[in-house]
Amino acid sequence: MSVNARGDVVERQIHRAHQFTEDLGNGIVLELVLVPGGAFWMGSRPGHGYDDERPQHVVRVTPFLLGKYPVTQEQWEAVMKWKPPFRGKGAKHPADRVSWHAARDFCRRLSMRPQRFSETLEVSRRAYRLPSEAEWEYACRAGSTTPFHCGETITTDLANYVGEHTYLSEPKGVYRHGTTEVGQFPPNAFGLYDMHGNLWEWCADAWHTDYAGAPTNGSAWERGEPSHRVLRGGSWHDPPNLCRCAARLRLAPAEGEDYVGFRVALTSL
Repeated sequence: MSVNARGDVVERQIHRAHQFTEDLGNGIVLELVLVPGGAFWMGSRPGHGYDDERPQHVVRVTPFLLGKYPVTQEQWEAVMKWKPPFRGKGAKHPADRVSWHAARDFCRRLSMRPQRFSETLEVSRRAYRLPSEAEWEYACRAGSTTPFHCGETITTDLANYVGEHTYLSEPKGVYRHGTTEVGQFPPNAFGLYDMHGNLWEWCADAWHTDYAGAPTNGSAWERGEPSHRVLRGGSWHDPPNLCRCAARLRLAPAEGEDYVGFRVALTSL
């Protein structure tokens, strides 16, 4: 789905995605989407976005798998066996108040489980991880070059953010004051949901104030400021400008705020 600067839908397309489903027990599943490899311009060009989104540079990403949705509260409990004091209420709401350390622990524990994917009867273990910042932006854009994967602007019919603010000339929308269940808005062209708004999502990378010297192969940029880690995507508590494909946030890895969650990645099956 594509919108113009007024937020009007100008194009609808049908895309197909390869999806893999893992059973976490008790009817709870984790869905992963295959993100095809390719090259893209990461960041914002001069005169757009913020300084930490530049210099815009070409990155080549190899195929990988990414969570179809942010990790939900029921998925968190199925893997971690304990329930944090989530701000959002509901099994299908994304797990919020999750620190970078806790998100990494979730990946570690999930990787230790014997996994049985729907596409195969082979039982094995998978090395789950957080996506790199480059992988996250590439997956969010899904082939687009506009500020949002849906076009030049966004509306609250397409994502969960503070609709009292506008990005271009689209009408004001609603402010929901909290998360929505995952999958309530249209997916991008790769079949990924909630890449704009709802919750900021942790990436594996250490924080850098710009992209000077950034990797160009899609890998995580680990050498930097380990006291802060990168988040992407914006949240229910942010204006649309902070929900753009290129928008970035930094937080200390021990912080788990009301507006923070994550999704998991796999290099391969």
